[in-house]
Amino acid sequence: MSSGRVAILGLGMQGKASLYDLVTNSSVSNITVVDNQPHLDSYLEQYPQDRVSGKTIDVTDESQLLSLFAEVDLVIESLPGPMALPIGKLAARAGVHLVSSMYYTNPSESDPEKINYTREELNDVHQMAKQNGATILTEFGMDPGIDLVFGAQALQELDTVDEFYSYGAGFPDIKATDNPLKYKFTWSPIGVMRSYLRPGKIITRGEVKDIPGNRMFFEENMHNIKIDELGGILECFPNGNADYYAKLFNLKDSIKEMARYVCRWPGHCAFWSVMANCGFLNETPVSLNGNPVSPVEFVSKILESQPQFRYREHEQDIAFIRVDVRGKVKGAKKKIIYQLIDKRDLETGFTSMQRTVGFTLSLGAQLILEGKLGQTGLVSPTEVPYHLVAEGLKRHGMQIVREELPWA
Repeated sequence: MSSGRVAILGLGMQGKASLYDLVTNSSVSNITVVDNQPHLDSYLEQYPQDRVSGKTIDVTDESQLLSLFAEVDLVIESLPGPMALPIGKLAARAGVHLVSSMYYTNPSESDPEKINYTREELNDVHQMAKQNGATILTEFGMDPGIDLVFGAQALQELDTVDEFYSYGAGFPDIKATDNPLKYKFTWSPIGVMRSYLRPGKIITRGEVKDIPGNRMFFEENMHNIKIDELGGILECFPNGNADYYAKLFNLKDSIKEMARYVCRWPGHCAFWSVMANCGFLNETPVSLNGNPVSPVEFVSKILESQPQFRYREHEQDIAFIRVDVRGKVKGAKKKIIYQLIDKRDLETGFTSMQRTVGFTLSLGAQLILEGKLGQTGLVSPTEVPYHLVAEGLKRHGMQIVREELPWA
């Protein structure tokens, strides 16, 4: 077991939640928070000064990062996506454990050369981390993260698998749906907008089917699910690469139906279908009075500027994960469902998105520091025992339920 010295890279929404959780854990002796925000020191004053300190470094400078890594046992990386893999490589080289919620590979990538290059690059990181005794736990947040843990557990409970459906979403509690979109932002509006024109892949009848970004909201690609705990019906649209996850779960040669879905309250998708097909989500700038304007950036700025699309102090957001896997157990057709629902904590102010990502990052760090993850090298959430994750998240009041039902 290590001495429990942790560095958090980035004091954004997830970093703040990770810090809050880590301070309460006895396996963590010292936390260094790295950020260049001017209010870093004043923010950290609420925590014990003998355990928590702030530091400003250039995270693009290898020498500064290596000096930091030499002083800690584990790093929680909570920085913008493009920085994740370079920092993971450096951690592997330095032999320091690391937890990240980010992808190290792009699930939507279709260029064979890029896919092969990334695969070789990740293999190098894996071998270097193993050689240096480091655990590099990636994609350990909400989605990806909790969904992969649930999926791996459900698969273990079936003898054969025919269908696999995964849902991941963040949206307002039904009491906070008081604007025309029935949606409010807990993360970057431009990120949400770009995800609304991202091509997807599903598997149907054993074959991969491509869904163009502008067609994800078409009725033939959507369905509804009723979630009593949330008080209503959710509309679900494909937004991910099921082929990538079929390979991740070793289902590529056997699965008949597989898809990943995002959920929203009814009416949301009809609006964005029109917007997507009218060009409002396009990246390519158009000329406006001689000035180049990106439609998607324009739309996101309009929404971002309006208070009606932001949460008020008394309003809650919802994080929703659901995995529905269908197959056979001893010849009987069964479906196994794992579901998580979490809401904003009005006492701390942490949104459900902060909690499900930030607390999950912190949990990953604790499991490594406590010696509960025996693997070194690159580690996927699919390799993390379900019971450890469920126990850790339930301590924060997150609702996790399991259902086993007949499947006709």
